[in-house]
Amino acid sequence: MDIAEVSKRTGVPSSALRYYEQKGLITAVREPGARRRFSTNVLDQLALISLGQVAGLSLDEIRSMLSQNGAPQIDKHTLTAKADAIDAQIKRLRAMSKGLRHAAACPAPSHVECPSFQKLLKAAASGALEERWGKTRFNALHK
Repeated sequence: MDIAEVSKRTGVPSSALRYYEQKGLITAVREPGARRRFSTNVLDQLALISLGQVAGLSLDEIRSMLSQNGAPQIDKHTLTAKADAIDAQIKRLRAMSKGLRHAAACPAPSHVECPSFQKLLKAAASGALEERWGKTRFNALHK
């Protein structure tokens, strides 16, 4: 398939296909003066790339999980680490959601006077700061 057909069938822009090729995620066969041509397995490779991106993997992480011929070579450690990071993010987002819902319904005259809201706010802020600056640096700032 030429690059235009791959783009049409997958919805991936030609520019992205060229970038993926440059990054070593997919390979094209090129004859002098001819357009890039891809084997049909490029469709599966692009689906795997898309799945990895949705899961939050970087292109370098995705590339490390593809063999020379483009077949999946899944690194279970990387997937477990990514799942753990997603779980931690979900926990922080749930706390933030709970805090926002409480703030919307709180009977206290002011949110500053609401111990529940303040506790949730501090927990959410701590998680966000730890994520942004790293746990060691965050703990050093708050000793």
